Amino acid sequence: MTARPEQPVSHRRRTTRRRALIAGVSALGITGAAIVTTSMLSTAGAASSWPTATGSKAVSKTVAVSGTYDGGMKKFYGTGALGGDSQDEGQDAIFELADGATLKNVIIGTPAADGVHCKGSCTLQNVWWLDVGEDAASFKGKSANSVYTVYGGGAKGADDKVLQFNGAGKLVITKFQVEDFGKLVRSCGNCSTQYKRTIVINDVDITAPGKSIVGINQNYGDTASLRNVRIHGDSKKKIKTCIRYQGNNTGKEPKELGTGADGKYCNFSSSDITYK
Repeated sequence: MTARPEQPVSHRRRTTRRRALIAGVSALGITGAAIVTTSMLSTAGAASSWPTATGSKAVSKTVAVSGTYDGGMKKFYGTGALGGDSQDEGQDAIFELADGATLKNVIIGTPAADGVHCKGSCTLQNVWWLDVGEDAASFKGKSANSVYTVYGGGAKGADDKVLQFNGAGKLVITKFQVEDFGKLVRSCGNCSTQYKRTIVINDVDITAPGKSIVGINQNYGDTASLRNVRIHGDSKKKIKTCIRYQGNNTGKEPKELGTGADGKYCNFSSSDITYK
């Protein structure tokens, strides 16, 4: 397939997408194990400004990452076989992380294909998606001890899921921001192999429009904890917080069982969710 240059944001996105008014510069500096947020300035109906790329690079074959990959805030986008930005299932990723790998300081442009795949425990530090393709990131480890960490960064323009949790273990999302999305996190509702999954969402900014923050499978013992969640531009409170499903391993559409805090599967209090 002939490589094509980076395309503008797909016309399939909502034309009413909210644009944040940039009130200042937001940056995440990462030095060794320390992560420092220098500025997270709120603006009208939005969380903060988005980063400016230091350059761009077309990716025609999935980049395999083991150890640590620092993108230096360069923008990566798919071309050729990775030149799709649809919701088609089974697309390849721009980056694939081995168990224990770290991806940091990366901007994923459009086409975004299937974003990032984690094959086991992984860390995503200061990773940004400008226009989510199939999913922004998918977590696929098979061990109950797997831990997936998303620290900083953000995503926008997701028709459906942003973070797809297919594997086993624990997913922790901190200081992340999302806008114009379907679901921030979804525990796979109909994967052929199912697991008990734990999700922790803390200190995040969510900007409408959006459908739900997190979806979990009650029958497999999933839990989701929400802390310090700020929702912007949703005065009518249409974004659902935590949805409990009856998951399955047959591929059928899972049944919704309920929404909101229940003290067992969806864990948060009213003070953990604020509306801006």
